[in-house]
Amino acid sequence: MFVNSPNEQRRNGRGQGMLRAHNTAAVLHLIWAGSYSRADLARSTGLSRSTVTGIVGELLQVGVVQESSTQSSGGRPSILLRLKERVRLLVGIEMGASHISTVLTDLQGEFLASRSEAVDVQGKPGLAMDCMQRHIQETLQELGLGTSALAGIGLAVPCPLADGDVLDPHILPLWRGIRPAAVLRARFAVPVMMDNDANLGALAELWWGAGREVGDFSYIKLATGVGAGQIINGQVYRGSGGIAGEIGHTAIDANGPLCRCGLKGCLEAMVGREALERRVGTDLETLLANANAGDPASTRAIADAGTYMGIAVANLLNLMNPARVILGGALTRAGDLLLKPLMQAVEARALFSTVESSRVVLSQIGPHAVAKGAATLVLQAALNDHSLLTPMPAMAGAQTEALQ
Repeated sequence: MFVNSPNEQRRNGRGQGMLRAHNTAAVLHLIWAGSYSRADLARSTGLSRSTVTGIVGELLQVGVVQESSTQSSGGRPSILLRLKERVRLLVGIEMGASHISTVLTDLQGEFLASRSEAVDVQGKPGLAMDCMQRHIQETLQELGLGTSALAGIGLAVPCPLADGDVLDPHILPLWRGIRPAAVLRARFAVPVMMDNDANLGALAELWWGAGREVGDFSYIKLATGVGAGQIINGQVYRGSGGIAGEIGHTAIDANGPLCRCGLKGCLEAMVGREALERRVGTDLETLLANANAGDPASTRAIADAGTYMGIAVANLLNLMNPARVILGGALTRAGDLLLKPLMQAVEARALFSTVESSRVVLSQIGPHAVAKGAATLVLQAALNDHSLLTPMPAMAGAQTEALQ
């Protein structure tokens, strides 16, 4: 009798394990999206009834999903499956250039607790790391929970990443040698996932916002810096080196001011927080308040920023032809004062067909959009690997009750 070699057996075992994980993820994604019967799951995934039954049995056994009965039109009760929305919770952190925002959500994106605090992130890395850790502790304590309630922590950072989890030293030089994801992972003993803030703003829009019904769109964050996240075929596009979307460092004026990246005339050097505050001699919050109150100098500064942004968006439309451009970040609180000159610049510079096929809209998720995207990064991973959602023994008793 022929017997496979040990290496072949190991390869076959890995292949079967990968197929099982893929099938489980397909089933779990559907259950997350709505209530399904086993027969519905088999039809929707194309898997056999026996395969679905086995996967569902495992998910029920580990406590990730639960059954509920509903009366069918024929009078026979149907057993539906749904995800336990608070079997594990998600932390999302936005590490801005000058603030830290933290949210604690359930698996359906509902905010359970949040924190936001002004911090000199660029200049004081130690203080920023302390703030993040304190926020996590406080949001959990607000619900009477410990870290074992977490599936993981998502972290949005205001720069490109090098080597996976190293912050770009050109943008954040004082963070050289500090790996924030590793620090949080060691402190809280849960998975920590990290990405650029604009990418995670785009992920939030894809799952919860204006990008839900479109597979190709661009998200632009207008805050201290200017960044863009690109969604192509429903996936975040990061480029070969992970730095796709640095729209803030595209040249708007070759003879323009020096940017912090070392280049001249970058979009960020024209419309970023520092550029606007320097122009009007006040902070961004006051600028926005004055502009919305009709102050001519503040209104002019916002309008000029809108024009520069319109040039960048026109180039983006011509190059990428996204179905939608979603604008987020603090500057969008100027509303039509920003959007009208932006659209005038777009219509004057973009090809007619790209303008006709695209829409430019403001994000409606709110001030914690990027932090919510960071939490969604963990959710995405957990739906692909249900072990991240499996309740831990430490969650028994009072903690389990607090989650429900």
